[in-house]
Amino acid sequence: MQRALSVSRMTGNTSTFPDWYQAIVREADLAEVSPTRGAMIIKPWGYGVWERIQQTLDRRIKETGHENCYFPLFIPLSFFAREADHVEGFAKEMAVVTHHRLKAVDGKLAPDPDARLEEPLVVRPTSETIIGDAFSRWIKSHRDLPVLINQWANVVRWEMRTRLFLRTSEFLWQEGHTAHATAEEGREETLKMLEVYREFSETVLAMP
Repeated sequence: MQRALSVSRMTGNTSTFPDWYQAIVREADLAEVSPTRGAMIIKPWGYGVWERIQQTLDRRIKETGHENCYFPLFIPLSFFAREADHVEGFAKEMAVVTHHRLKAVDGKLAPDPDARLEEPLVVRPTSETIIGDAFSRWIKSHRDLPVLINQWANVVRWEMRTRLFLRTSEFLWQEGHTAHATAEEGREETLKMLEVYREFSETVLAMP
């Protein structure tokens, strides 16, 4: 972080805030644009910042009783079709897998027409739908509650305008999901976690 702060004094003559911000990221050697459209390569300095954030926040999340787990990167399209209202906000940003094999066609690789998937798979934009499906199997009675899980993963959203660390087509992500016996317990859990994020933001991320 000291390296980035030092660079800020070197780039004060940039014309706009976006220019200044990109100069900070570049000169601090945090990340660079990837050959993959809209994605970035997080370099050691940048990934080191992420590791410190993840390790510190992960400890705080576990102290509240959450357990880490991992869900698939690929989610059946039908899962999103069941929850059209939930998906509406980012339906246009979804990346979709339709084939499972490539084939040489006229000397170039292309999706094999004979390898089309029976059901398209969405590359995870968020995990609510597949986690909800798992909860429906895991929770059989009130004795199984509460369920408190956390996931560290990557997500893909096909952004039209991308900017390093602020919004890229693929980015690192943390999401918590819980199930409770009553709505009141759910609200209490929400407020508890908001306080965890607030305290983390003000005492860790705001450190000079």
